Amino acid sequence: MKNFYIAFIIIITGIILIQACSKLEPAALADDQLLDGPVDGLNYEQNGRFLAGDNAFNNEIFTVEKGVGPIFVATSCGSCHAGDGKGHPFTTLTRFGQVDETGNHFLDKGGPQLQNRAIPGYLPETIPAGATFSKFTPPGNTGLGFLELVSDQDILAMADPDDVNGDGISGVPNWNTIPAYINPSVNAVTQNGKYICRFGRKGSIFNLLQQTANAYNQDIGITSVFAITDVYDHQETDPEVSTQTVNNVVFYLQTLKAPIQRNQQDPASINGGTVFTQIGCESCHKQTLKTGYSPVQSLSYKEFHPYTDLLLHDMGSGLDDGYTEGSAKTHEWRTAPLWGLGLSPKSQGGGYFLLHDGRATSIEQAVEMHGGEATEARRNYSSLSPADKDALLKFLKSL
Repeated sequence: MKNFYIAFIIIITGIILIQACSKLEPAALADDQLLDGPVDGLNYEQNGRFLAGDNAFNNEIFTVEKGVGPIFVATSCGSCHAGDGKGHPFTTLTRFGQVDETGNHFLDKGGPQLQNRAIPGYLPETIPAGATFSKFTPPGNTGLGFLELVSDQDILAMADPDDVNGDGISGVPNWNTIPAYINPSVNAVTQNGKYICRFGRKGSIFNLLQQTANAYNQDIGITSVFAITDVYDHQETDPEVSTQTVNNVVFYLQTLKAPIQRNQQDPASINGGTVFTQIGCESCHKQTLKTGYSPVQSLSYKEFHPYTDLLLHDMGSGLDDGYTEGSAKTHEWRTAPLWGLGLSPKSQGGGYFLLHDGRATSIEQAVEMHGGEATEARRNYSSLSPADKDALLKFLKSL
């Protein structure tokens, strides 16, 4: 009987200690405070693919034994996208090429991306003579599957190359050639053998498969069946990452949830949303888009709110880096999605590094650096009352 009471006391004490310790654990972050996580409604098999892609993206570190390099930028996907958020100046990439739209003339000299690191016994790459270059800060990953499913027809409907409506905004798609391994849908629009692209700072990448294959190859120096050429000697070599792994990462990126807006009922934030539209920001940063069909039901025919039109816009001489991709001119940049903006400091070391190269260290500074087609919106912003500016900022930080 004595042993029974001792065991009983030990059990009760253990329960009390577990409960006490659980109260000391940090509370889980609310879903709207996180950028990572899957879209709702994935089935068992899809959740398995998501987790496999998550593991490959965030946990796999490539070493010399695993094929990294010999020249490279990073050793993992997640190192440039902490928590699936934006990158930092330390992870900013350098892209190089030329100033016109005739195609990159430096592909045989290591273009379009500079591999600035190397394994022992090798030298990092340098920018060749005659090439222009630009810095690209890695963007956030969340919601990319929704953007991939916006139809070409909807993108063209938002374009206004001749500014027919007279609002000073004349967005255009980036028409570019695509790799042979990509199978466009039957509804894809072509022009002189080129397709509408939508990913990347210049909007020159067609879909998430191309984006992923390029990242493995150009960021980590890893070949796949999709990008078989080694970035160091430009020779074809055996794949160093499996096709299944690449496909898992693509599925992971496609099924990451869209950022969730916070403080949606806050009066100041609501007023800021009105100001956002009134001063002309919504002309490029379209609030609402919709997806087409997807075999993943959670993505199919959905309305979503990314604040982008996926088009190229003239951003003025101040943001002209003298470098281009696809049909984009040197002063043209794809409208950056604004969703997730308020959570950017969580992946950027506690501060903001905005615009294509992170040169703006605050939202206000980013707005003030807009030029070209955004000049009128910037002037409207400058003339706002302090109260309206504050409301606008609260709205943008809620995204």
